[in-house]
Amino acid sequence: MVLNCSDSDAKGNEIYALIKELFPICRSITGNGVRQTLEIIGKHIPLDIQEVPSGTKVFDWTVPKEWNIRDAWVKDSHGRKVIDFQKSNLHVINYSIPFQGRISMAELKSHLFCLPDHPDWIPYKTTYYEETWGFCLSHNQFLSLSDGEYQVFIDSTLTDGHLTYGECFIPGKTKDEILISTHVCHPSLANDNLSGVSTAAFLAKHISNQELRYSYRFLFIPGTIGAITWLCRNRDSVAWIKHGLVLTGVGDRGRITYKKSRRGNAEIDRAASQVLRQSADNYSIEDFSPYGYDERQYCSPGFNLPVGRFSRTSYARYPEYHTSADNLDFVSTRSLGETFERLNSIFRVLEGDQTYINLVPYCEPQLGKRGLYNQISPNQMAMLWVLNYSDGRHSLLDIAEGSTISFQSIREAADLLHQAGLLKEVSPGTK
Repeated sequence: MVLNCSDSDAKGNEIYALIKELFPICRSITGNGVRQTLEIIGKHIPLDIQEVPSGTKVFDWTVPKEWNIRDAWVKDSHGRKVIDFQKSNLHVINYSIPFQGRISMAELKSHLFCLPDHPDWIPYKTTYYEETWGFCLSHNQFLSLSDGEYQVFIDSTLTDGHLTYGECFIPGKTKDEILISTHVCHPSLANDNLSGVSTAAFLAKHISNQELRYSYRFLFIPGTIGAITWLCRNRDSVAWIKHGLVLTGVGDRGRITYKKSRRGNAEIDRAASQVLRQSADNYSIEDFSPYGYDERQYCSPGFNLPVGRFSRTSYARYPEYHTSADNLDFVSTRSLGETFERLNSIFRVLEGDQTYINLVPYCEPQLGKRGLYNQISPNQMAMLWVLNYSDGRHSLLDIAEGSTISFQSIREAADLLHQAGLLKEVSPGTK
């Protein structure tokens, strides 16, 4: 399988265009914003849309009521809108219950949230499992409010409905799967996580045109409750997942960060580490911790799936995180294109990893008479490594790690040696 992209800048522009299209939508863990988002993604890739009723038990959790919002504002005593949902959907705390009434400034203050350290930014806040209401605004907006009476209006609904998620399944030669999961529940936040959503969509579109060894399953789900719901509904089939990635925050200008699975040395962890080591990137590899995004659900002890997390600047470690500053200017087409390329390279390692037996194991075979000997060939050293360690126990990824030669060079050398009749493939499970 070849997963090459001829122009990563062009791919970054495509990914950014989808981010821009999705940015205005007010999303949450349920509701029409998620449906609208999945409908747009479905124009690029085939999506199987699932609706799970409110009240459904999913392990220790319950699928919540569905939330939708049409409008919200706060008017001062002169009838001027001082907070307006139509100007930014971050102004309303996600999952705010409907409310209408006139209240004093003192009472209103208990429902307002801002960021004094970043006076021009609007924070993003939620109240998923507590039925209350509130508004977010910039600190400068807050300082401009005077004493007096304010009219508050929140036109929302919180009723029994459904949790919605989308699934794109791309079959390969085997039933073994690579899982790619990304959360679709955040409103107008470009990096967290429209960057992951859009990148996943274009990865699925690209992969669908390839000859695949693995089957690929792309999940577009609400964070936390979505992963829990999917795992509960697919508990008997997760054994097919051999490798997995959670994609989030992949568009900022920071360094690439890979967070290992709970297993710590799963093949996905090794493949990601191999790709990043061979790149020219400034990168970071972190050990697993039970905090962050949906990797903590896939890696919970009852499942312990080989799922890592791929991002750029790590979770909550940039000041723009969960604020209006995570906007369309915060993400970079170059970063998006680079992310796309690195993820393709990881999939190429997983697709291309294979174990061989050297059919001429007694001393080195004579490469010259087979047309394989060339002193200036960059594959020469790679061929020697492959021949020496193709003992039925070492995979090509093992050899790449031990030799510090790129996996692609090791893979190309193995192909040449196999074509020359010097290697025989070992069937999976016979090592």
